[in-house]
Amino acid sequence: MSPLLPALAALLLTATPVLAAIDADRQAFIDRMVSEHGFAADELSALLDQAELRQDILDAISRPAEAKPWWQYRPIFLTDARAEGGVAYWEQNADTLARAEQVYGVPPEMIVAIIGVETFYGRHTGRYRVLDALSTLGFHYPKRGKFFTGQLGEFLLLAREEGLDPSQPLGSYAGALGRPQFIPSSYRHYAVDFDGDGKRDIWDNDADVIGSVANYFADHGWQAGEPVVFEAQLSRILPDNLVQTNSKTSQSLGELRAAGVLAANGLADDTPASLFALDEEDSQSHWVGLQNFYVITRYNHSNLYAMAAYQLSQRIKALHEAGGNEQQD
Repeated sequence: MSPLLPALAALLLTATPVLAAIDADRQAFIDRMVSEHGFAADELSALLDQAELRQDILDAISRPAEAKPWWQYRPIFLTDARAEGGVAYWEQNADTLARAEQVYGVPPEMIVAIIGVETFYGRHTGRYRVLDALSTLGFHYPKRGKFFTGQLGEFLLLAREEGLDPSQPLGSYAGALGRPQFIPSSYRHYAVDFDGDGKRDIWDNDADVIGSVANYFADHGWQAGEPVVFEAQLSRILPDNLVQTNSKTSQSLGELRAAGVLAANGLADDTPASLFALDEEDSQSHWVGLQNFYVITRYNHSNLYAMAAYQLSQRIKALHEAGGNEQQD
């Protein structure tokens, strides 16, 4: 008997329960979409048969950029090209950005920076079929399978509502859509028809993209005209439990000041805040995030992401204002 046969038999015995579990999860998903949303079981099954299992998607989600330290993450987004591209995008959409700020209270530079971080102003909106991405992660990535099957359901509802062929749209490896990279549930709940043409198009319509990002921020509690984050100066060694790993504003500036954090003047002691650290190349920097910083993390639950987006927004704003001053001169 070939020595390969026992090994092959063992592999088949191991794989069979896994495949059975995947089939069960898929059938449970179909049953739920039929019973709760009125989809046709045979049509949905045929659609899922078209979905391709993508190993490259499973590989990509296992190495997110947010796993890098800050000093390596920051240069990905804080580039001259991305800042200059943001100025150009601002100039091309100045009226729409001004209207979005008036309606939602979110400043142009923040909206532009998000679009810049997400897709370089629409240049890189994703190369994976959304159907492939969400089915791969929903049925073959147990760590977050529940979340991604939920998003697969949201995507099918979105396609039905917006008149899209669900086998066609492309997005990120995690199924994010369009220029602002909304996951399907965010598309359904926060995308807006900002130019009144009867469609919510976040792939090709900059008015809808801008309005949708602004609406997302406003709905998550953006405070117009308020500060976002500032670097903290420490007067003494802080207790370890004072530094948070998330951005939830569960502390107050008064508590931080009492512990030795030299906070910005002009803000009341009862201002909600969070103290967090970022890894520099040879040290750590400490920062105090406020409500608006927390709102940025609702877009991507990472302090690294929020800091990169905010710092890019400030570079874009400075370049835009410098250009405006030059034109006035």
